[in-house]
Amino acid sequence: MSEKYLKEYEPALTPKLVMEEASRCLLCHDAPCSASCPVGTDPAKFIRSVRFRNFKGAAETVRINNMLGAICARVCPTERYCQKGCSRSGIDKPIDIGRIQRYITDFEDSLKMDILEPKKPNGKTIAIVGGGPSGLSAAGYLALDGYDVTIFEKDSKAGGYLRNGIPQYRLPNEIVDKEIKRIQKLGVKIETNSPITNVEELKQKYNAVIVAVGLSKGKMLPMFAGKRNVKTAVDFLKSVKRKKGNVKLPDNVLVIGGGDVAMDVVTSLKLLGVKNVTDVVFEQFSEFRASKKELMGAQAEGVTIIDGYAPVAVKGKTVKFQHRVIPAELKIKADLIILAVGQYSEAGFLGVELDKNNETVTETLQVKDNLFVAGDIGHGEKTVVYSVRSGKQVAYEVKKYLGDK
Repeated sequence: MSEKYLKEYEPALTPKLVMEEASRCLLCHDAPCSASCPVGTDPAKFIRSVRFRNFKGAAETVRINNMLGAICARVCPTERYCQKGCSRSGIDKPIDIGRIQRYITDFEDSLKMDILEPKKPNGKTIAIVGGGPSGLSAAGYLALDGYDVTIFEKDSKAGGYLRNGIPQYRLPNEIVDKEIKRIQKLGVKIETNSPITNVEELKQKYNAVIVAVGLSKGKMLPMFAGKRNVKTAVDFLKSVKRKKGNVKLPDNVLVIGGGDVAMDVVTSLKLLGVKNVTDVVFEQFSEFRASKKELMGAQAEGVTIIDGYAPVAVKGKTVKFQHRVIPAELKIKADLIILAVGQYSEAGFLGVELDKNNETVTETLQVKDNLFVAGDIGHGEKTVVYSVRSGKQVAYEVKKYLGDK
């Protein structure tokens, strides 16, 4: 069943369909869709270019504004951002901005376009700890301005959660590889298998250091600790993607959690052929944290979702849940239990102080002197597009700190 997992879930738009979708745009003067994009990709401008068949101009708009445009086109929860602001919503439904952007970046790739041109080297060096979306974004924008940038990545390949967490059916690793190569073409060096344990040494060697390690560890609820049939969502998703879906799974799996990561887990399980997938969620549907698109995808695959319950006890393979509001309880027996109840960071050992929410104690991206942070350990939403935005912002802060215009 791994074939379904390996195939992109959402089909690409055909040339005819992309033109039809772009023609629905109202060409707003002060486009709310562009104002709602966290990273400033400017949908209004690239949709206008598509509408007038200027695909090269559209690709330039996307790539200049978004260093990981092909990735965000696939995984950004657009219903929260650009499509939520779309003026067309008041008539029928918002423009499918994500898939138009995907068509544009696929067009860019098909013609092997090199849109970004770095400036001459300025002699200043930057170290980035972590090769996830925020680290890659920061590296790209700094390299564009002539900085000598080195990413230190602990794994054998860069990409972070893009490579190890987001399922193949949503984000193929081939796309991740292509985006990384684009950034490397700008002059960025990536040192893989290079975990950093002492950030002070980097601070002495480089003009600035950016810690962008993300929330790479899955949380384990105490009652489940040490149980052989329990995995964290982070470990499960990483294993499945690295093995390209070639994993053995039981027929009865219980997932606990209701965010986007939980939806990735349950949908992956169904695409991999698991017969019975039950997801028990702490939040009720009225307060659901997962994106509507991901939730609907899970439901379409036949996932059973039970809302409003929290686990209170576990014995062997059986978990007991209690409802948060009404006097009700339920018991579910499963051969495999996967916890999607949050993630945490290991940034603390790098000299970055974090609060109980795994965010930096400082409100700014500059921690102290020439040490900066980016991505999920900073303040803001924990999405790929916000990580790209954070990388863009920290690049600006580093340049300002080093006295560059």
